[in-house]
Amino acid sequence: MTDRRDELRAALEGRYEIEHELGAGGMATVYLAHDSKHDRKVAVKVLRPELAAVLGAERFVQEIKTTANLQHPHILPLFDSGEADGFLYYVMPFIDGETLRDKLDRETQLGIDEAVRITMDVADALDYAHRQSVIHRDIKPENILLHDGRPMVADFGIALAVSAAAGGRMTETGLSLGTPHYMSPEQATAEKDITNRSDIYSLGSVLYEMLTGSPPHVGSTAQQIVMKIVTDEARPVAELRKTVPPNVAAVTAKALEKLPADRFATASIFAEALANPAATPLTTTATGTSVRLTSKAFGRLITAFAMGAMLVWLVKPSATASGRYDVGLPPDAPMVMHDWSLAMAVAPQGDFIVYRAGSDTAPYLRYQSLVDTVSFAIAGTEGGTGPAVSPDGEALVFLTRQALNIVPVTGGGVRTIADVDDPISVHWLSDSRILLDDRDGQLLRWFDVETGQEEIEHVRRCLMPQQFPGNRVLCGGGGSLYARVLDPDRTTEHFVRIGQGGGIDSAPYLRGGDFRLVDDGYLLYMSIDGDLRAVLFDPKSLEAGHPVTLIQGVRRQAYSGIGQFGVSADGTLAFAFGVNGDVGRLVSWNEGGQPTLLLNESAMFLRYDISPDGQQLA
Repeated sequence: MTDRRDELRAALEGRYEIEHELGAGGMATVYLAHDSKHDRKVAVKVLRPELAAVLGAERFVQEIKTTANLQHPHILPLFDSGEADGFLYYVMPFIDGETLRDKLDRETQLGIDEAVRITMDVADALDYAHRQSVIHRDIKPENILLHDGRPMVADFGIALAVSAAAGGRMTETGLSLGTPHYMSPEQATAEKDITNRSDIYSLGSVLYEMLTGSPPHVGSTAQQIVMKIVTDEARPVAELRKTVPPNVAAVTAKALEKLPADRFATASIFAEALANPAATPLTTTATGTSVRLTSKAFGRLITAFAMGAMLVWLVKPSATASGRYDVGLPPDAPMVMHDWSLAMAVAPQGDFIVYRAGSDTAPYLRYQSLVDTVSFAIAGTEGGTGPAVSPDGEALVFLTRQALNIVPVTGGGVRTIADVDDPISVHWLSDSRILLDDRDGQLLRWFDVETGQEEIEHVRRCLMPQQFPGNRVLCGGGGSLYARVLDPDRTTEHFVRIGQGGGIDSAPYLRGGDFRLVDDGYLLYMSIDGDLRAVLFDPKSLEAGHPVTLIQGVRRQAYSGIGQFGVSADGTLAFAFGVNGDVGRLVSWNEGGQPTLLLNESAMFLRYDISPDGQQLA
């Protein structure tokens, strides 16, 4: 660092005398300097070398000019910008004070009046800039300076200038524009057209933190935070701090709406609403569990997370839903999991699910709409499990321990296709064929829905089979914990590898269970930890990218490794939260029904036995 600082001093000699470093952020390092020409202290921000290498001086300087003319009492002005010996820099006034982040770190929560005043002042600055067609894109406590208690917004338009100068090559920098905690959902989904309402969301997030002591969404990783921003509703402010006036709580909630159109149209309206004691709650919460996705967005999410570049999440708006919502199942018909089978299926159109209800001894299948409150038992499915919906959404195939059956989604008219012997899963393929793994994965059986014609192939063991291009089959269930692909001869198998850039032969295998192929380019699967993950995948080379976690704590069944989730053709992901059924503790029970813990360790125990003297455990 010392050598680089000396290089910077030499590069700026005669213009700015670098004194010492003030701090470093995601895009730049800040130095206190003396402006020799004007005899004043300034803050010189120097872009990180890897970022400067991608941007190029001329384009960056050109783009930053759009913010140089902003003049507002709550905006920190831009004095200068340029390039010197490879350093890209811009210069702002030195404010002898603290940032809002410093204040929050010290006090955690601010007084309500103070929080509202700061928000209104920042909103005034945003409104002015927005009217000049400048969007900040990175509103956060670190960029709000407090000078004699008065907020001043720094780095106006810098994120836009960097992004524009990069010309779509931000992934080369390994950096992200926007801080995860304060990103708007449209920033998180990498929308190209970011409007002023994105800044309003970010300012709403800052207000939320000033009032409650925490941003609206937190997590242990950037991926978790972004996922929550797009899918989860923030807890109401009043639940976390009961003294917050109803109008302030309502205005905060509206600023944090997922859809930009549901937020305030302008920052000035946001500020006016904060000052209006008559403002009333403006948001509602949907009931029900479904996340709507798009196939293209899988790649955007996975590529971005794998490269550590701009953070992307994959939920997209639709006509019927956007973001995440919980499906309220009937109180008298909860979902009932079964150890060896899938308990739910999503219609290809994403408008309903079919799930296993009743009890383990008397199960049946039930229809549940994802767009309204319609819910009913499907007549003729008594004893059924492992459902799959036809491509046209009109029929349903399901399993019992003895038979493979087809029934209209509306119920009645059950038709038995074949007898079965210890099946695990059934899949209704897009070509109207049905694929079944039978005899505990030792048989693969294909059925023609119309003619009933059957093909049978004996395999070593293949649970949760997925049809691959080229008549290959992906196997990914049970205790194997790896994704395997069977060639057409069904005797040659290959393991899916995770590419690490050093050649496929040196890459590790993709570990998990219940692998589902999506759009011939992505895999969704259950990790052994019970998380739903996704990965970019090449079906030809059988090489996968770097896996990323989508949902934590999805129900994973013991033995079969099946995850309770489904993905429709239109991109709706439905899932059921729950524990990892493979993980548990070893306990013995005495005649009185009292348990004794044999091992304190919780693990994926498969087989075990106690020695005759009761003193040892194998």
